[in-house]
Amino acid sequence: MPRIPPGMRWTAVCVIACVAMGGVIAVMAQSSPAAPPSDIKRLYDTSCASCHGVDGRGTGPAASALAPVPRDFTRGTYKFRSTASGSLPTDEDLYRAIANGLPGTSMLGWTGMLTDAQIRGLAASVKQFSPRFASETPTLLKASPPIPSTPESIAKGKAAYESLACGACHGDAGTGEGAITSSLQDDWGHQIHAATLNEPWTFRGGATAEDIHRRLTSGINGTPMPAFGDTATDQDLWHVANYIVSLARKPVWQMDAAGVRALYARQEKAAAEDPIARGRALTHTLLCSHCHSPVDAEDHVLPGMKFAGGMKFRIAVYGDFVTANLTSDNETGLGRVSDEDLKRAITHGIKRDGSRMLPFPMGWPSYAHLTPTDLNAVVAFLRTLPPVKNQVPPPARPGFFAYLSAKFQMLIGGTDFPIVVFAGNAGSAGSGGAARPAQQ
Repeated sequence: MPRIPPGMRWTAVCVIACVAMGGVIAVMAQSSPAAPPSDIKRLYDTSCASCHGVDGRGTGPAASALAPVPRDFTRGTYKFRSTASGSLPTDEDLYRAIANGLPGTSMLGWTGMLTDAQIRGLAASVKQFSPRFASETPTLLKASPPIPSTPESIAKGKAAYESLACGACHGDAGTGEGAITSSLQDDWGHQIHAATLNEPWTFRGGATAEDIHRRLTSGINGTPMPAFGDTATDQDLWHVANYIVSLARKPVWQMDAAGVRALYARQEKAAAEDPIARGRALTHTLLCSHCHSPVDAEDHVLPGMKFAGGMKFRIAVYGDFVTANLTSDNETGLGRVSDEDLKRAITHGIKRDGSRMLPFPMGWPSYAHLTPTDLNAVVAFLRTLPPVKNQVPPPARPGFFAYLSAKFQMLIGGTDFPIVVFAGNAGSAGSGGAARPAQQ
């Protein structure tokens, strides 16, 4: 079988290798109450750096594949805390994030794979990336007695939810429908999405009324989610928390067949009403930006080149292939490509000139199963990409002797043909693919 390109490889490393290797580390370290700093540094490098980077800046090799993006520890800005707005988190806040993970993100919980001492060691190590921890002290939120959830409290919470304009981002009844804006950015320009409040299993900071009250009071640093501690009464925030808890719907694994069908019908209706948002999510899930964005030798997307094509693959026997420019540029991208031509290329691998693409590296056989609604959504999103001029070269067939050598290895040697992925941009805006290739 052909081996996968570096971006996809690192995605697999984040999800699979972390679990497998973390389990081994846990078994080896059970007898140690505390790990030396050198061991914690090694643990960070093997378990955390692929996403957060060895320098803690959130730009590890897998970062470009992840949404939301990994935390940049050097900024000292954390979302889920038990502290006041703008404050640093406590050691326990950091411990909980590592131990429990953040639902709905690539940050898995390490409890059971690492020892308690290792998790606390990692929590201490990430503090070393930001000078804020050396000069500031976390400001704890004031303790607040909870208000029990009752029909009266829930009704007051609904009224407060509306008066505080929570629906502007979260929509009516927290479903996202009716939201004024669905395109949000954090303080660093990254695309983010408001939580769907009727799906509590996705709440990254916890789904209890106490957790929600804490988020309402302190806000989520670095995002458009404000702190309401100074603009609403504490009682109102408890009522809102009780109201949000009451919105929870059944998850799919607890529904009957009729409920599942109704849920999927609503989701398809929402996708049809906002195809660009749906297309944005699909292109991320289908890893389109991985292959269609040139990367440097460390797998970081080249600045300003996301979706601009230019990643070069060398597939023995078949030759060299450079990924297409998917931006809206008229000369080098999709600006003058019709919707039908684009759909045919995505689902059938047929180019505008009628030639057929290989089923790899462009995985069109998998995309052939996209529903018409989803295919239209992908095209709608691609049409929104700003133009980037980057002319990519056509496929280049291997030389005669290279072809015979690869054939010999496959047929006589019984080896899989190698795939080489080149760093750099092989298009007109780059270096012609001269960067060091990475053997996969």
